[in-house]
Amino acid sequence: MTGPKLNERDFVRGERTGTRASVRGSHMSASKARVVLDLIRGLDVVNADQVLQFTEREAARVVRKVLASAVANAVNNDNLDAEALFVRACYADEGPTMRRFSPRARGRASRINKRTCHITIVVDTLDDDTLKIVQARRERAVAGRRAGRGGASDRRARVAKSREKHSDKAAEPATEAAENAESTETSNVAEENN
Repeated sequence: MTGPKLNERDFVRGERTGTRASVRGSHMSASKARVVLDLIRGLDVVNADQVLQFTEREAARVVRKVLASAVANAVNNDNLDAEALFVRACYADEGPTMRRFSPRARGRASRINKRTCHITIVVDTLDDDTLKIVQARRERAVAGRRAGRGGASDRRARVAKSREKHSDKAAEPATEAAENAESTETSNVAEENN
């Protein structure tokens, strides 16, 4: 198992170090879920949700729902700000394995293990310094996207420039073709005279 796993006794004693949500008996192996959980461990909730949204593994869909549930628990039960949360811990434990059998040659049978897992995500609030850094990064990213995209007037200028460029290129082959036609006509006239 990778990553920090919080001590269960802390939750029992009331020394909660975060808000958690879990899904039990999810129909996938714990190793497949751990690959996705490793992507979001330690990230703030907004970035973790974006990572899960664009991860193409099937486990990402389940983990994203658990993350949303953990954030909802923190907002509704503990009155925390959703923007100030990060993934403190996330882990996947093995659940019960369903054993099925498939017939094989010579009257034998082979076992098929259908594995399940329990996925748990714990979210907690960022400290003030880290929260300021994360918010500054978000603002810079938004400003960078706006600057890179430009406004409508920038787009109009780029379209006009592109049209001019393409019209100049379209005019060049036409003038070259006209020059080639003139040169062939003069060469044909010269051959006829000879």
